[in-house]
Amino acid sequence: MDYYQIGQNIRHYRRNQGLTQEQLAEIINISVPHMSHIETGNTKLSLSVLVNLSDALKVSVDDLLSVRSSVSMEEKYTEVIKILEECDSTELKILTDIILGAKNALKKYKA
Repeated sequence: MDYYQIGQNIRHYRRNQGLTQEQLAEIINISVPHMSHIETGNTKLSLSVLVNLSDALKVSVDDLLSVRSSVSMEEKYTEVIKILEECDSTELKILTDIILGAKNALKKYKA
């Protein structure tokens, strides 16, 4: 089993529901660190936790276990926008500089 992929699926569906790790952990009655470890694939999750996550996120267990096909550009943009909306002006400036630096580095390596 690819626990990292399962964790990424859980993270995807959690964010789509507009939930934080803290909120989802509370809903399914696990600790926040355990929730974090599940999403990063650093722990194996029990069947009961998997079923509880499925119920809380309103998706099937299959959806959580399956290898998701590539994420649409719209989903990627939505995720980035959600992150940026939570930033203050200083954080936005820093992230903009990081993104521009990364983009320029990519251009160098592609050439």
